[in-house]
Amino acid sequence: MSVTGSGQRHRLPPEPELTPAEIVTRAEAIAATLVERQAEVEERTFYAQDIHEEFTKAGFYRILVPRRYGGYEFGADTFIRVTMALTRGCSSTGWMYCLGAAHALLAATLFDERAQDELFAAGDFIAPMPLAPGGTAERTDDGHWVLNGTWHYCSGAPYATHLIGHAMVSKEDGAPPEPLLFIAPRAEWEMLDNWGEQLGLKGSGSHSITIRDGRIPDYFTKPLHLSEVTMADGEAGRLLHGNPQYGGSPLGFMSLEGAAIAVGMAKGALDTYEELLRTKTTGTPPFAVRSEDPDYQLWYGEASALIATGEAALLNAVQQWDELCAGGAAAYTPDRDLMIALICRQAATIAWQAVENHILPTAGSSALRSGERLERVWRDLSTGRSHTGFGVLLSGEGNRSYTRSRVNGERFAAGAA
Repeated sequence: MSVTGSGQRHRLPPEPELTPAEIVTRAEAIAATLVERQAEVEERTFYAQDIHEEFTKAGFYRILVPRRYGGYEFGADTFIRVTMALTRGCSSTGWMYCLGAAHALLAATLFDERAQDELFAAGDFIAPMPLAPGGTAERTDDGHWVLNGTWHYCSGAPYATHLIGHAMVSKEDGAPPEPLLFIAPRAEWEMLDNWGEQLGLKGSGSHSITIRDGRIPDYFTKPLHLSEVTMADGEAGRLLHGNPQYGGSPLGFMSLEGAAIAVGMAKGALDTYEELLRTKTTGTPPFAVRSEDPDYQLWYGEASALIATGEAALLNAVQQWDELCAGGAAAYTPDRDLMIALICRQAATIAWQAVENHILPTAGSSALRSGERLERVWRDLSTGRSHTGFGVLLSGEGNRSYTRSRVNGERFAAGAA
């Protein structure tokens, strides 16, 4: 079904009356069913086909897809809340979902109408987006591109419709190669069976992707690296959709994704800890249910407050990101963008501290046996902490660049994104 507006025929989403609150409620209900399937997801290295179909039916893959292409166009707040809910049920599932579905926003921001008409033709959009260049791109005689190479850490690959990546383009004058941002449809690439040996996030579907002589049109590319994109580059999406969220900076939104996953993981750990308080007794006299013990009450309360603080900071960062988008390119300043990212880094750090300092030391060794929910969440959180974005770039260069931007008016260093 389609409707006519502004001279264009727009497709209606599958459920035109669906609301953001309803889709978040769906995510919370589905998340409860994911808890018992965590081991299965790890063994497979990605979530099952029936879960994927349930996500499709629920509309999760269309949250950020523009409405003109049959999406729901609900925005950052809804997407972040759905991500937190799913991650709370299963860390790997939440990670895989988020880092695949999130990039509909980028595609709708950077690419023109011709490209988007093709990219969103099926409605759902799932695209891993590794930041490190993994191959080369060469011009064809008709002005398009041939890609070759292997891209690693492609979270969301098993059910992906596209790959967003970077390739290096050699320069004829002998100058250093330059990056090319591209989108490659599923038909142009192959997923490798090489994920699952990491400490955690074994089921996150972060497989490598190989392209051999893959051909893509020039309008599926941008001559830059994602870290160089600012709101000034989002004019095409803003104008096409009439929605400021399709003109935002990628740095801030990528940071929202990471923080949502971290807070969701910590919530899952807290769920387990609460169950332990209800069912386990103290280890020393006078023996009592842990929920009645003053020390466990203290530790649970402290962990709860930390996680709630991390979530509050994250949701405030979402609000700031929306406000930044609404201001448009003219109101954009690098320090505002960076502060959103730094708040998200702190939200993730607070979530980690709640688990590391309060839940993990007091849960008891039986809760950390291999395969137990808390043991799995700890592994997943630890692996998430090793992500270069939060663990290295925003913890170091991000802080320095914010200071230089705020005090000296310098732009954020490209390599820090």
